[in-house]
Amino acid sequence: MKILGIETSCDETAAAIVENGNQILSNVVVSQIDIFAEYGGVIPEVAARSHLETILPVIHKSLRDAKLDFEDIDAIAVTHTPGLTGSLLIGTLTARTLAILKRKPLYAVHHLKSHIYANWLSADNPPHFPLLALVVSGGHTQIIYMREHNHFEIIGTTRDDAVGECFDKVAKILGLPYPGGPAIDQTAQNGNPKRYPLPHPKVSNLDFSFSGLKTAVLRTIQAELGLSIKTPSFELKNHLSTQQIADFAASFQNTACDILLEKLSLALQSHPNIQSIVLAGGVSANQTLRTKTQSIFSKQYQIYFPEPRFSGDNGAMVAAAAYFESLTHTPPTNPYTLSIAPRTPIH
Repeated sequence: MKILGIETSCDETAAAIVENGNQILSNVVVSQIDIFAEYGGVIPEVAARSHLETILPVIHKSLRDAKLDFEDIDAIAVTHTPGLTGSLLIGTLTARTLAILKRKPLYAVHHLKSHIYANWLSADNPPHFPLLALVVSGGHTQIIYMREHNHFEIIGTTRDDAVGECFDKVAKILGLPYPGGPAIDQTAQNGNPKRYPLPHPKVSNLDFSFSGLKTAVLRTIQAELGLSIKTPSFELKNHLSTQQIADFAASFQNTACDILLEKLSLALQSHPNIQSIVLAGGVSANQTLRTKTQSIFSKQYQIYFPEPRFSGDNGAMVAAAAYFESLTHTPPTNPYTLSIAPRTPIH
């Protein structure tokens, strides 16, 4: 089954063709990072206009790269939730139109499902159920229990900032470029992760909180520099040495990863039959998080990470998620009635 996957939930315009959920025939991604690096974040209206300009060329390139025509495609899949309203509209309107014109089944896919199923792409030995997925990205931080395909139960979530959002905000304080995750990961390689002890938030159950960690970094920098807490965060980078920036990046990253894995460890204690641990989302590309996860859990569980090229948003993961929906007899969506749902939780 060959599925064309379309992804436009934020600032990547992406399309891919995947066969049987894991064989990648093409994967095209046009990123807007260069546009938004100057602003330190995504501007929704600009993102939507960029999708409008690139969506059809990206889809056509995915077909050319796969050496296929629309007649060879069995279904179309598109992200319809969650995401930026304007961005989601471009992707869903395009997919709906193509599904109607080409008479193809249409699957509306949840963005977080796609990130989880990125772990099935090109996998010779795919994850086994039941499993726990740690979904970590710029907009989400969740622990999700899956007893089988297309079954998703949120057992832990963030009460404020997502961990990826926290990476971006700390990077901005340190004067590092957008997106903050890769910048901190790289800068931290030259830093001491124990130089600045940072607090772990006390949050009940399996939930997360990262807004306090961001504030703790800010206050620690101000104290280190002997500056008032009234000193604006955007001025601090001008007073930090290169080594201090590296040490703060390493200390923050180490703490954020430990917070994530502490909660994952608690989740495993309450779910004793877990076979696999799956990491998903943009932050899953973080090298410290990958190393710590392997070190702590690999003796007892199968550990899965998406390939770095599939950690961020892409069309291949959308196509993979749709394939496994089809295996569980999830009916296709009516292209005439599909609407976006920018804030719908996974279920």
